[in-house]
Amino acid sequence: MNAKGGVGKTTIATNVASYFAVNGVPTAIMDYDPQGSSLHWLEQRPADAPPIHGADAASRTGGGLKSIARYVPPDTQQLVIDAPAGPTPLLMKELLGRANAILIPVGPSKVDIHATAKFIEELLLVGGIRYRDIRTAVVGNRARSSTAVYEPLERFVRSLRLTFLTHLLDSEIYVESGDTGYGIFEMDAQRAAEPQREFTPIVQWVPQDTPTSEDGPSNVVPLPRSRAWNVGPE
Repeated sequence: MNAKGGVGKTTIATNVASYFAVNGVPTAIMDYDPQGSSLHWLEQRPADAPPIHGADAASRTGGGLKSIARYVPPDTQQLVIDAPAGPTPLLMKELLGRANAILIPVGPSKVDIHATAKFIEELLLVGGIRYRDIRTAVVGNRARSSTAVYEPLERFVRSLRLTFLTHLLDSEIYVESGDTGYGIFEMDAQRAAEPQREFTPIVQWVPQDTPTSEDGPSNVVPLPRSRAWNVGPE
């Protein structure tokens, strides 16, 4: 999540979800964004790709249809929530009530970085993420070849005892991922090697007990073995 729009929340959400799915973990994405970008990505996902369930939690659905659209299969072991930009305080409370870990992507512009710093303060002061014991990490997204622009934000994040995970360079591979419904860990290992390397700290930070599928593609980074990270309903 991030109150700032256009920072790559859907890119992070879909690639985290596809990573777990390709490792044989029953996975779902719950899309709170009215634009429905994660659900659109799932519509593009080829039939031969490991399945990922899509749940529509945006306000555009109403009444009984809303509860049906929000359904998450009971065997789901990894639920990734794609949060909207600028969530209301009420929605923020709902999202934080469902989460035990938060990834905050931030773009490389000064506007993005300033807005993200304010959002982190809001999570600490209003959202009470420390009180709720919600693990929180920041990801520099769409970075240029030089990542010096993120240095002030990294210092700020670390001064709060939060984690700055990695920088994801701006790459056409993410555009291709968005267009095809495949995640970067499902793409050709040679073409996607650098994005996979950059993204690996994210999936290593997201703990998961479920063992890696023995039949999974050889280019998939093995799942770390630690406690489950389930961003979902209690």
